Amino acid sequence: MAIKVSVVLLLPLAMLLLVGNSPAEAQLEVGYYSKTCPNVEAIVREEMEKIISAAPSLAGPLLRLHFHDCFVRGCDASVLLNSTEGNLAERDAKPNKSLRGFGSVDRVKAKLEAACPNTVSCADVLTLMARDAVVLAKGPFWPVALGRRDGKVSSATEAADQLPPANGDVPLLTKIFASKGLDLKDLVVLSGAHSLGTAHCPSYASRLYNFSSAYSTDPTLDSEYADRLRMRCKSVDDKAMLSEMDPGSYKTFDTSYYRHVAKRRGLFQSDAALLTDATTREYVQRIATGKFDDVFFKDFGESMIKMGNVGVLTGVEGEIRKKCYIVN
Repeated sequence: MAIKVSVVLLLPLAMLLLVGNSPAEAQLEVGYYSKTCPNVEAIVREEMEKIISAAPSLAGPLLRLHFHDCFVRGCDASVLLNSTEGNLAERDAKPNKSLRGFGSVDRVKAKLEAACPNTVSCADVLTLMARDAVVLAKGPFWPVALGRRDGKVSSATEAADQLPPANGDVPLLTKIFASKGLDLKDLVVLSGAHSLGTAHCPSYASRLYNFSSAYSTDPTLDSEYADRLRMRCKSVDDKAMLSEMDPGSYKTFDTSYYRHVAKRRGLFQSDAALLTDATTREYVQRIATGKFDDVFFKDFGESMIKMGNVGVLTGVEGEIRKKCYIVN
C-alpha cells in the first residue's frame, strides 16, 4: 500500500522521553528492541497497512485507544484487559463503551509473538499502532521510544474518574492534562486527533436537546450545524447513530478539524471550549487558516511523544503480556 509520509524530523532527543521525575521514563528509547526484535516496527507497519487498507475508519478508533490507555494508569495497556469475575476493567467503563479496535491490536500482537515470543509489550504495540494509524491517514510520522511494560491492574472506576469528558471546559481539561504532565498547548494540539473518527449521539446530544434552562440548544454551536446534527441524532437516547467528528474528512488526518471549531462547528463541548481560552483560541484560529499544517503536524508529533510516555512501566515493573486482553 503506497503511502505519503509527512515526517517530523530533528526532534530533540529530550522529546523522545517524557520530561518528568520518574527514572522509569528515562529508560524508554528509540530502537529498544534492536537486538531482541529488530523488525518490530516493520511488522507493526505491515499489519497496520492491511488493517487500515481494509477498514480506513479504524484509524481514529486505534488512536483513541492509545489516548484512553495513557490517561488511566499511564500507557500500560490496561485499557486492553478484559473484565474478570470481581473486577470491571477500563474497557467496560461508561466512557469506553464505544472503544473499537481491540481485535486489531490482538492481530498485531499475535504477529509479534510469532516473530519474537514474550518480547514486545502490548503497551508498545498500542503506541506504535496509534502512530501508524495517523501516518496511514496521511498525517505526520514521529519517532516512538519503546520499552514500556504492561500493567496488571485495570479499573472501570478509575477510567470513569480520570478520562477527559467530552463536555469538559478548559479549566477542567487543563487540570486533567496537567495531572498527566501535559500542558495547555498539548490540550489544544491533541484535540486535533478529532480530525479522525466518529462519535455516538449520546456524547454530544446534550448540546442539541434541553441544553439549559435558558437554551434548548447550546448557544456556542453554529445553528445550521446543530440543525444538521439533529437530523441524525433524534434524541439523547439515540445510541445507534454516528456522526463524523471532522465532517467530510474523518478518515484523513489534517487540519480541517480546526476550521470546523473556528466556525463553531466542533462536535463536542470540549471542542467548543477551545474558543473560550485566549491561548487555545489563538492556536485554533492560526491552524484553521490552512497555512500552518506543517506546524500542527510537528506539534502533534511532539505532544504524542509526551503523552505516550505518561506513567510508563519499565525495567522489571509490570510484565510482557502474551495476550493483550489477559494478564499472564
